[in-house]
Amino acid sequence: MIVGQNVIMENRLLFKILDATAWQAAIAGELVQAPVDIADGYVHFSTAFQVQETLDKWFQGEEEAVLIAFDANAFGDQLKWEVSRGNDKFPHVYGEVRANQAIKVWYMDIGPSGAPQAPDDALKFELPE
Repeated sequence: MIVGQNVIMENRLLFKILDATAWQAAIAGELVQAPVDIADGYVHFSTAFQVQETLDKWFQGEEEAVLIAFDANAFGDQLKWEVSRGNDKFPHVYGEVRANQAIKVWYMDIGPSGAPQAPDDALKFELPE
């Protein structure tokens, strides 16, 4: 179990949200990153509890958003839990993230809020022990 200040992860999953263009570039060999990651110098992730809020805040109207699950353990010491919105700790990776590290990928539809809707099966997805 990974424990952050206000975050408890039972299943070790971290989620990255990208637009379809960034995901296709990552599949083609570029790093998994969004413009904000390049600007900030680390890769922003969310936990299952944080995903929908992240989608609502940053991805309004993004019709081809992709939700990508990663195993937190794959990042070792490069994974840092840092306080962000709502005084909650968010996972940030200070290192390279590659598409071949992804565990599972979901393509999302726009939900009632006007932002992509995280699929229920994604937020309940668990890595095998």
